[in-house]
Amino acid sequence: MSRTRIHVTRRTARWDDEPVRVADAMDFWSFAAGAANVVMQLSRPGVGHGVVESKVDSGNLMKHPWKRARTTFSYLAVAAFGTDADRTAFRAAVDGVHRHVKSGPSSPVRYHAFDRDLQMWVAACLFVGLEDTYQLLRGEMTPEQSEQFYRSGWPLGTTLQVTEDQWPATRADFDRYWDTACEQVAVDDVVRAYLTDLINLRMINPLLALPFRPLLKFLTVGFLAPVFRDALGVTWGPVRQRLFERLFLTVAFVNRFLPPFVRQGASHVLLADVRQRVRRHRELV
Repeated sequence: MSRTRIHVTRRTARWDDEPVRVADAMDFWSFAAGAANVVMQLSRPGVGHGVVESKVDSGNLMKHPWKRARTTFSYLAVAAFGTDADRTAFRAAVDGVHRHVKSGPSSPVRYHAFDRDLQMWVAACLFVGLEDTYQLLRGEMTPEQSEQFYRSGWPLGTTLQVTEDQWPATRADFDRYWDTACEQVAVDDVVRAYLTDLINLRMINPLLALPFRPLLKFLTVGFLAPVFRDALGVTWGPVRQRLFERLFLTVAFVNRFLPPFVRQGASHVLLADVRQRVRRHRELV
């Protein structure tokens, strides 16, 4: 897995030896990997062109960045903390949008948003991103904890169309799936231009984007494994890797002393918003 996962030589020590679950990864610092996860997901041609060519403007990241961010993080909150009823409601809302996302006659690749293989890929990217950020913030998991964390992460996919029997049965099986799936990573000029605009924050006011652009680029490339960096055409060296690790050693130290309602409060606010939207029959996505 030398090319399909990020490598960290220095990370914070484990907080404790308690059982773990994917919800523990929902500290607000984990949002720092958000753009990198979008890059990972769109590096699969069917997903990349499905997003770039989508005619569903309401979910267009470049036209409605704040709404798209709210939708994505709400999905994670529902998958991690929600009830079966929350997940059912969100699945129905997403399915309504996905019905319109399919390739046309001029599309260079064939895709459909209901393709379970593509949905499995997206869910796997979300899991990998949460696992990476969790271990940077909370320390490396033991094999037993890693298995617990993985099993609890299945709702990242089963909240949509991925079935439980489609998920690899064990954490080791997932690694084999991930290595094989990453062989299909390919970013053409169209998707690369879209992702470059994302990293450069072209979808928000230039004055607002200017101070955040260098940090976003640094964090995004830092959270990408070599296979994704190469596909995107970006470079990363040992100096930046050391800075990246030192940054998260500091962030992890601060995070250790923050109470849970501060670390994860944003996710619970988003979950409450989802429930309120359901009660008021307002759109979720």
